[in-house]
Amino acid sequence: VQLVESGGGLVQPGGSLRLSCAASGISFSIYAMGWYRQAPGKQRELVAAITSGGSTNYADSVKGRFTISRDNAKNAVYLQMNSLKPEDTAVYYCNSKYTNIYAYSYWGQGTQVTVSS
Repeated sequence: VQLVESGGGLVQPGGSLRLSCAASGISFSIYAMGWYRQAPGKQRELVAAITSGGSTNYADSVKGRFTISRDNAKNAVYLQMNSLKPEDTAVYYCNSKYTNIYAYSYWGQGTQVTVSS
């Protein structure tokens, strides 16, 4: 199983970035997908998630600014980030989850997002 994030970088406050996560080795369409972030000295937190059926939820801090989406044909999940703030600076991780009898959860290696002038 591999989850590979891309699209991070340095952006000025108010700018935009689009993160991508390419998944392989899983039946992507049945997995819920999520984006998490971890800032220095802080715990990893959920930013946005999308179910296999396409329902989404967001952290209050990013509602109205970030949009999560998925493309099952490409085995990919995206995070469109607009109106970025310095407090959005963190390493962003892609996660996949599926539960039946067992719980399956996989993580990507992370991509750095830095919002600074």
